[in-house]
Amino acid sequence: QVQLVDSGGGLVQAGGSLRLSCAASGRTFSLYAMGWFRQAPGKEREFVAAITWSGGSTRLADSVKGRFTISRDNAKNTVYLQMNSLKPEDTAVYYCAADSALTVVPSKGARDYDYWGQGTQVTVSS
Repeated sequence: QVQLVDSGGGLVQAGGSLRLSCAASGRTFSLYAMGWFRQAPGKEREFVAAITWSGGSTRLADSVKGRFTISRDNAKNTVYLQMNSLKPEDTAVYYCAADSALTVVPSKGARDYDYWGQGTQVTVSS
């Protein structure tokens, strides 16, 4: 079992930055691929970023490439999402998720993730 706790959301002006954190419990965290997803009101949950267990491979949604970065610190059981140049359309609840399948390419599909954080609200004002 893995428990995930998201944090770091808040209100920021367009062009600003935030760093989200996802703290995981469980000794097997370092074996899991991790992902970030987001869901805006009235919209489906969408993929944002993912990283393999080693951090050697990452994937980003086209809408955030060049602005967001995903990273992890396995010693701290934490994954991060650095968000720069934020836009109003980035406003959403952001969720981290863990995929227990060993993979060399992290999945973009929400159904592949087994554990989810509670979500953290990110609001970007124009």
